[in-house]
Amino acid sequence: MSKTRLEAFSDGVIAIIITIMVLELRPPATTDLEGLHHLQGEFLAYTLSFVFIGIYWNNHHHLLHATTHITGGVLWANLHLLFWLSIVPFVTAWMGQKAYEPVPIAVYGVVLLMDAVAYTILQNQLIATHGRDSKLARAVGRGAKEWLSLAGYLVAIPFAFVWPVVSYAMYVLVALTWLVPDKRIERQLQGEHSR
Repeated sequence: MSKTRLEAFSDGVIAIIITIMVLELRPPATTDLEGLHHLQGEFLAYTLSFVFIGIYWNNHHHLLHATTHITGGVLWANLHLLFWLSIVPFVTAWMGQKAYEPVPIAVYGVVLLMDAVAYTILQNQLIATHGRDSKLARAVGRGAKEWLSLAGYLVAIPFAFVWPVVSYAMYVLVALTWLVPDKRIERQLQGEHSR
């Protein structure tokens, strides 16, 4: 399979994920602003999840841009990532409806953690496929941002049962660290082209 086909398939799945999330947003039953106020938890959960999905889409694009070929292991690692991303609409709706309940907030964190783990597996599979001296391996380096994100989720999940606001803050903090697109791969590719 070509990397173009893998990118197209992944883009399609991610587009469906975002579509499902927005379809979960229901208009208020009333026509006043109070009705919108009651939906704030759902809208905030949707916004946070939309940002996370956007971050994964953006970084997935950069990751595949730095690859030259796809193996069976890469295909399975990519499907593993898409599986965990496809659960985001479910946990988003649950957390949005139960905004301050610890179990939905913790489960949301577990899914975000598994998204990060799956992305790391895909990244490592691509590095193994292309070699430790590949431009992708050089661009990613040690991945301090990735490890900090994993640690953030691991802190946020148990805090959901003690102080849910800390969990929300950790999820937002992780999103903010990735909001600016990861430039490591882009810089590496530009360096290759300037030689």
